[in-house]
Amino acid sequence: MYRSGTIMAWNVFRFCTALKGLGSIMILLVLGVVGVTYYAVVLTNYGPALVYGGFDTLISFLVLIPFHGLLGMLLWSYFSVVFTDPGSVPPNWRPSIDEERGETDPLNLSEYSGVQTGDLSHSKVRFCRKCNQLKPPRCHHCSVCGRCILKMDHHCVWVVNCVGALNYKYFLLFLFYTFLETTLVTISLLPQFIAFFNDGEIPGTPSSLATTFLAFVLNLAFALSVMGFLIMHISLVAGNTTTIEAYEKKTTPKWRFDLGKKKNFQQVFGTDNRYWFIPRYSEDDLRRMPELQGLDYPSKPELEAQEF
Repeated sequence: MYRSGTIMAWNVFRFCTALKGLGSIMILLVLGVVGVTYYAVVLTNYGPALVYGGFDTLISFLVLIPFHGLLGMLLWSYFSVVFTDPGSVPPNWRPSIDEERGETDPLNLSEYSGVQTGDLSHSKVRFCRKCNQLKPPRCHHCSVCGRCILKMDHHCVWVVNCVGALNYKYFLLFLFYTFLETTLVTISLLPQFIAFFNDGEIPGTPSSLATTFLAFVLNLAFALSVMGFLIMHISLVAGNTTTIEAYEKKTTPKWRFDLGKKKNFQQVFGTDNRYWFIPRYSEDDLRRMPELQGLDYPSKPELEAQEF
């Protein structure tokens, strides 16, 4: 029993471990919501109106064209997050610089023997005792995946995967297109939803009416919740931080990896604006920007002492 004077800290990141058993059920749930929405918007309400002619047909085109475009981008981004490895520490990885001595040659394994068995509090080299290996900067261990993830943001049950260095952009695009799609669906089904509360007769079968009602409620709920997540992650990208880092450094006034909003944005989306809105990177960005690989990140020299 916790009394009133006792503060119980709750680590939100441990919540995901309780949902590990859901596995691929979450993917089926996402596809189920997409299926219900598609049936309500395309097959029940706006698809049949294409043959009516006149203003109804015009409205249907204005709804269905962006609906299918956004749905395609949503699914492309979603499955890119699901099937892209977020980034693992390469076998026998060693940092390419000894920050204590200012040397740029990779250190020998013998030089880390004290790190693995001794006190880590005086070393800038980070070590994972669960994986029994060194950790690159901004790398964290995921208790759900059972391994260290490069620039780990969080473990997301909706994508049944960790969100890390190699798929964080895809996750953000998934949030972005989900918000646009669910908002479009909510607005397009609003007249039908209002009609449920009118006295007049509503055309359609009971199953189609129930599906329309369910699709509206689901998309409204997702639009509001995803909007909150999207705003949060926009602020994280602007500060070049992750969800875990924001939690860990909440008492740190300055952040060593915050290089300004433009450079922070480019470290996630790349420099080629042709690829900003698709879940891919240009070959040139992958070649020139090591931070996209999750192992090396530029930082402010005056704040190098921070250890994350």
